[in-house]
Amino acid sequence: MAEPWLSAKEIAAHLGITKDTVYDWIAGKAMPAHRVGRLWKFQTSEVDEWVRSGEAAPEGEQKCGDS
Repeated sequence: MAEPWLSAKEIAAHLGITKDTVYDWIAGKAMPAHRVGRLWKFQTSEVDEWVRSGEAAPEGEQKCGDS
């Protein structure tokens, strides 16, 4: 079965953040998102991998594995 596409509201709930933070991360941190018309859609697996890679970390914080 194919992975469902989530809305900004749904991915925000999944991550425990606000929708505003989702949009900030799309613009400033290259959060994986796909534009469908005027809407942003997300694959949970892509977003989870992006978070695990440390890309969602605040500026100046060290990513896992960095020395």
